[in-house]
Amino acid sequence: MITIKTKEDINILREGGKRHATILKELAAMVKQGLHSQELENSARKLIAEGGDTAAFLDYKPAGAKRAYPAALCVSVNDEIVHGIPNETDKIFKEGDIVSLDLGLVHKGLITDAAVTVAVGKISTELQQLLDVTSKALYAGIKVIKDGKRIGDIGNAVTRTALPYKYGVVEELSGHGVGYSVHEDPYVPNFGQAGKGETLKQGMVIAIEPMFNLGTKEIVLDQDDWTYRTADGLPSAHFEHTVVVTKSGAEILTEV
Repeated sequence: MITIKTKEDINILREGGKRHATILKELAAMVKQGLHSQELENSARKLIAEGGDTAAFLDYKPAGAKRAYPAALCVSVNDEIVHGIPNETDKIFKEGDIVSLDLGLVHKGLITDAAVTVAVGKISTELQQLLDVTSKALYAGIKVIKDGKRIGDIGNAVTRTALPYKYGVVEELSGHGVGYSVHEDPYVPNFGQAGKGETLKQGMVIAIEPMFNLGTKEIVLDQDDWTYRTADGLPSAHFEHTVVVTKSGAEILTEV
């Protein structure tokens, strides 16, 4: 069921979103060659706790999952699309890697969700373009949002951004409603037909999250039952914001 957030809810989400954005920005700035992904996880937990908030993803177990997610932060490297699990052993960043950081924050009982993909040192022109275009697609999707528009308008805008580059647009994973739960209705895919799908209404809070692959759009689930990878092993980028639908557009909640 799609929910409409109250003015009080939105004020809390706005406050939490600012905290969220600050934490994510600080974590992204930490990414460098030789860093263990577990160090990011430790910092995420510390920064969230210092603000009096909690991690939305830690111990989260959606319907159908074999086990709860074991971390506060998702750290996905290169061909890992989303839900990469941080650890101290095999996730040590190397020059030329790209790293996606996805964080969920609970502030006063309400949830925001955001992600960013960053470079480790100097990356190839091809990878930098992938990051730039995926970020551009996020804002293209946000730009079409307003009361009365349709879910299909968002996905259509996202896909059109990818088309000139022939990127694989991930279809099996999507954006979603958020606020009262980590994942709520509506389903917000990164593809669609303009003018089709659920109608956007003032007060809806949704997470928009393009995921573009350098190669195929096909994905595979890793043996850890959480990490999704590209089927061809080529890199993937992921950007996400939580927004609230307004009469005239969309307000980005997870922005400093």
